Amino acid sequence: MARDLASRPFRAPDSDLPRGLSDLTYDQYRDIRFNPQRAWWRDGGLPFQMQLFHRGFLYRQRVEIYEVAEGKAQRILYSPDLFAFQNLEAPQPADLGFAGLRLHAPVNRPDYFDEICAFLGASYFRAVAKNLNYGLSARGLAIKTAEPSGEEFPFFRAFWVERPRQGVNSITVWALLDSQSAAASYRFTIRPGEDTTFDTEATVFPRVDLDTVGIAPLTSMFWFAANDRVGIDDYRPAVHDSDGLMMLSGRGEQIWRPLQNPRDLQVSYFSDVNPRGFGLMQRKRAFTNYDDLEARYERRPSAWVEPIGDWGEGLVQLVEIPTGSEIHDNIVVAWRPKQPLQAKGEYGFVYRLHWAPQWTGQNDLARVTDTRVGAGINNQDTRLFVIGLAGGKLDALPADAQPALEVTADKGEIRNTVAQRNAETGGWRISFELAPGNETQVELRAVLRQGDQPLAESWMYRWAP
Repeated sequence: MARDLASRPFRAPDSDLPRGLSDLTYDQYRDIRFNPQRAWWRDGGLPFQMQLFHRGFLYRQRVEIYEVAEGKAQRILYSPDLFAFQNLEAPQPADLGFAGLRLHAPVNRPDYFDEICAFLGASYFRAVAKNLNYGLSARGLAIKTAEPSGEEFPFFRAFWVERPRQGVNSITVWALLDSQSAAASYRFTIRPGEDTTFDTEATVFPRVDLDTVGIAPLTSMFWFAANDRVGIDDYRPAVHDSDGLMMLSGRGEQIWRPLQNPRDLQVSYFSDVNPRGFGLMQRKRAFTNYDDLEARYERRPSAWVEPIGDWGEGLVQLVEIPTGSEIHDNIVVAWRPKQPLQAKGEYGFVYRLHWAPQWTGQNDLARVTDTRVGAGINNQDTRLFVIGLAGGKLDALPADAQPALEVTADKGEIRNTVAQRNAETGGWRISFELAPGNETQVELRAVLRQGDQPLAESWMYRWAP
């Protein structure tokens, strides 16, 4: 179906709605609730249930949804009786279709079906694991992200959800994606739990040459934290769904890049060959890290993309967009192949997407626990960087160990590098000062070594005034 779709001119999706639905506010849209008594497979004793989203507000595009059982796909027909409209008038019976779907399964306790994932809006979807709340999102495909010509947003035209089987802890969702530049097919095998995984098989069929395509994109929010809170007047110590980009390169280097809310749009590129993984992490897990009784940012999931097979040459692209509040997603990360995807070609990508509290990567390496930035101690023209490290090989260092700290900058001058134990945390702290001079952007890198072996993941950062 995707191959056939890509061979024909693009056709915009059906976005026509009755006036009462097309002009809903956010709160009015939330008042439209699916009736849980009508959930699919509710009375069958099966391990999953499915509920549907009504069209309206921002979600105007019609999405066809099918149930697959015994080798046959049957389209699910719209009925207003599936929903409770609270203070709104129910629409007249018509074939309106749906906006998306969500799946439920017992994750936190055996007698309650928690919402585990949702597909809603363009090609966006998100998931949770045990004891976590919704946070960052994934997408099927990203096209022209941060390009001057403007971003193109592919969308899922239809979903096929296989009826779950008794005693099986996974459910399969098929999806058909479309956009002006490409069509694609997806197969998601979803397994909820302590680490909720989406085994993803994607096949992309470009209509045109795609040289700015993002594979396995993730989208998140970073407003401020200890490394970047210039101009922030807020009682909370940090506000973000993710605090860093983590990468495991094809040559085995583990990299940590703290996120920022920049003054101007920032795009960073990390070249690689056959990456082992990348993702957006939420490492800080204590309530006191955020002190927010409503948002509970300490319960937001991390997401890790684990490529299956070789993806060849390319780069991980990180986009950081300025934002003035926590309501806007302003972080995007994706894999960009080095060679453009050619029109009329067929390109397969297989990966496992993990939603979990953390993804540790190489357990023998210490991880960055925090990054703090402030004015230099004796010179206001310098910037002081203080970075916490913990775990891995650092735990086994003898008391008299003196590891080497390597700090490099592509511009400016590095001064006063220090590596010392932190008796309060049991980890280590590294620090240095950057004298940027008149530079407007400096790429920084820090590695803690014992001999020629790294003790911790590589810390990377882009400084801008």
